[in-house]
Amino acid sequence: MTRVYDNTARQEQARETRLQIVSTARQLLLDGGYTAMTVASLAAAAGVSPQTVYNAVGGKPAVVKAVYDVIMAGDDAEIAMSDRAEFTALLEAADRAAFTRAYAGWVRLLSGRVGPLLGVLLAGGTDATLTDLITSIEQERYTGTTQAMRMLRDRFGLPPEYAGRRGFSRLVDATWTLNAPDVYDRLVRRRGWSLNQYEAWLTRQFHTLFG
Repeated sequence: MTRVYDNTARQEQARETRLQIVSTARQLLLDGGYTAMTVASLAAAAGVSPQTVYNAVGGKPAVVKAVYDVIMAGDDAEIAMSDRAEFTALLEAADRAAFTRAYAGWVRLLSGRVGPLLGVLLAGGTDATLTDLITSIEQERYTGTTQAMRMLRDRFGLPPEYAGRRGFSRLVDATWTLNAPDVYDRLVRRRGWSLNQYEAWLTRQFHTLFG
């Protein structure tokens, strides 16, 4: 009889190690910034070897991206953002006004999660790997914005000025600008707005934009 090898325990240990590294990296980034964190300092703080960091997550850019992904999602489950309850709740909106309020709440949730980290990354200088990482993050955000605007268009329609491919592209561009984490950073961190004030402002802007 062939013995079936169960590697569940090993997989769970690998997941726990990865989570430990990512959690430690998050704190190091928020406390000291991007430049200060190295693979060596991360390994020491997490109580593992540098090779373990590379094996479990990857080099510094991969670690930072892993931190961003976990913060953005709220956990490390392999569930696409578009499949998560917070996003699919937009499908429950009864009309365009309800969608606008729900979308502003969605942006507030995500900005509140990742805003502090992105503030650190945006202040990280001109490191080439960091620039590439931020470019990747911004493209992901644009893709998510496009999905949301398609949902709005397909369910409730859009004002005439957003008709056609070019008009729809302008709508996505404008929404992507309003939901940018650096807008959150300016208003909430730098100017001291509360999250409720930020969400109320977003709701008004989106209401004007969506019609």
